[in-house]
Amino acid sequence: MKREILYQKIAGTIAWQIKTGIWKAGEKLPSLRTISNEYGVSLNTAIQVYYELEKEGFIISRPKSGYIVNYKPLNLSAPATTQPSAQSPGKEETDLIMEVYHSIEDSSITRFSLGIPEDVLLPIAKLNKELAKAMYSLPGNGTRYEDPQGNIRLRNYIARFAYSWNGNLTEDDIVTTTGVTNSISLALSVIAQRGDTIAVESPVYFGILQLANSMELHVLELPTNPVTGIEPDALRKVLPQINLCLLISNFSNPLGSCMPDEHKKEIVQMLAEHNIPLIEDDLYGDVFFGHSRPKPCKAFDEKGLVLWCGSVSKTLAPGYRVGWIAPGKFKDAIIRQKHIHLISTPTLNQEAIANFMENGRYENHLRKLRHELHSNSLHLAQAITDYFPEDTKIITPQGGFMLWVELNKKIDTTELYYKAMQHKISIAPGRMFTLHDQYRNCMRLSFGQQWSAFIEERLQVLGNIIKESF
Repeated sequence: MKREILYQKIAGTIAWQIKTGIWKAGEKLPSLRTISNEYGVSLNTAIQVYYELEKEGFIISRPKSGYIVNYKPLNLSAPATTQPSAQSPGKEETDLIMEVYHSIEDSSITRFSLGIPEDVLLPIAKLNKELAKAMYSLPGNGTRYEDPQGNIRLRNYIARFAYSWNGNLTEDDIVTTTGVTNSISLALSVIAQRGDTIAVESPVYFGILQLANSMELHVLELPTNPVTGIEPDALRKVLPQINLCLLISNFSNPLGSCMPDEHKKEIVQMLAEHNIPLIEDDLYGDVFFGHSRPKPCKAFDEKGLVLWCGSVSKTLAPGYRVGWIAPGKFKDAIIRQKHIHLISTPTLNQEAIANFMENGRYENHLRKLRHELHSNSLHLAQAITDYFPEDTKIITPQGGFMLWVELNKKIDTTELYYKAMQHKISIAPGRMFTLHDQYRNCMRLSFGQQWSAFIEERLQVLGNIIKESF
């Protein structure tokens, strides 16, 4: 029997024992050597067993104490499929958005509002070395302009990564950008005209709403399932009304939903039949908690109508602003538009990221980051179960950084934001993620910070504020 199958089988047995109460929360599990002897496996296999259990949130490791059972069954309900308002859209909550993000540099605030990894989760020292290396290796020490299409080494590595989801891309298919927002902005500037209608998920990342409004596009928010994402039938009904579509197909922001492959394929084919372009924000696709990366919609694109956008802003270096777009049939137009607005992207940052991607270092970093974030998501879900009101609704995502929380309808999370800020706690109110007057009893919480007793205490304080708000 293959070792992978064997360790998963043993982990499954122990997980079942924990779920059924044979092993209880707080109890110490047998040592690695004991597991090795009891199941007749190598010590390395025993380590894989406990790694799998820790990744799934059943156990935690404690220095000098071994492995401790961490599992307590969640008893919260799940949010239902969203039903966006049919009224005419209003405006994005610009003032609220700016206020929430004004705290980005204030380290005294516990920032559950920011969907980025904490510095301690990033390989900053290694990136610094690669940045210095890039400075000395590039022509002109990195001061020269690059080709408008972007760093060829970086494009080559991105294309290699795409093979994990059958991307079949080459470096010539990719254009580098200054982050994924820039990718989306370039895509919109090429395929959209003022007055066009764009279909999006609901709720949706507020940056997308701001871009659409700045270009005077009509935004159509569609029903979205918190687990499976946008509803294909809902999209089919509005096809005659729309000119383009924009989706965060994998671990959406803010819901955390991930579209099944069959939905992605159906939507790509549906849009292709009507010659409607799809901008795909796949910013979170590499931050998956399962055994393999989910495919993006781009994997099913046969006509070049999917503009696939990505970045390392959520996985490696938020401030480097290194992103990309595989724009299909719109590549030449994207390169022209990029040249008009940017001339070229920052040379040093792209070269440093390309350097880091050599020799499997990026994959190794991603494995560690995914493990940490998955554990954080389970800790956060458990803390919400323990400290928030019993009628709270959540979905524990299978990737990304976000957890969508639905509270009692009596709670206004914009008011909650101001109350929480008095305790130095920042949240992202639900009203930020829509143009309509909805989701006021919802909020987005990020689990990008390293889990600690302090973070748990902050969530307990937030739970108490919510309970006092009734």
